Amino acid sequence: MRIVCDATLAFIKRCNVLSAIIVEMADFHEQRACIKFCFKLGKTATECYEMLKTSFGEQAVGRSHTFQWFSQFKAGRTSTDDDEHSDRPVSSSTPEMIERVRQIIREDRHRTIDEVSMLVGISHGTCHKILTEDLKMQRVVSKFVPRLLSVDQKQQQLDLWLDLKENAANDPSFHLNVITGDKTWVYVYDPETKTQSSQWKSLGSPRPKKARQARSNIKSMLICFFDQKGIVPKEFVPPG
Repeated sequence: MRIVCDATLAFIKRCNVLSAIIVEMADFHEQRACIKFCFKLGKTATECYEMLKTSFGEQAVGRSHTFQWFSQFKAGRTSTDDDEHSDRPVSSSTPEMIERVRQIIREDRHRTIDEVSMLVGISHGTCHKILTEDLKMQRVVSKFVPRLLSVDQKQQQLDLWLDLKENAANDPSFHLNVITGDKTWVYVYDPETKTQSSQWKSLGSPRPKKARQARSNIKSMLICFFDQKGIVPKEFVPPG
């Protein structure tokens, strides 16, 4: 308790009183104590980071460092000291370590950098360097598609495309027989614009009024098919 009070005395004073003097503190150990104190006060990680920047200025720890230690205190950690890594090699980016990281990622590509670094016993920064620089990987989110095709469906799509390609190559007029179509909503608007509805009036006459037409009040589905020459058939689908 003594360590926490000494390390956060200037920190609390700076955050509550704008006229307090900024105390320069380059030791990350003391700032971790401040992060722990913020967690005990019920602050969020973002609020804690903003308070650190306000108190320590350029000497404040980074956002990722703040969030990482805040999460550890939230998970039940009590110590502000670094973890011991007595068996950590001087250089972790060895060919053996790179191959080990590659195999772990291949087993589960959803693993985070923290999970991989814990499995292989290297630091977060070294693991990030191996993934991005040595293995040339990047983390991306899944792309949403209308549906996922099976292997057989993909093969059918490929066979159909190859068949169409062969027909187009053998018959120069093949594209003239191609008809495609699409559907769209057609909205009804008042043909008279606001400017067109303007009119002259005398000083004593009331201002004319015009009802506003909502865009989605009146609409109809239009199905249209067309070829190289233009529209073939078109049809407005009846409501319902």
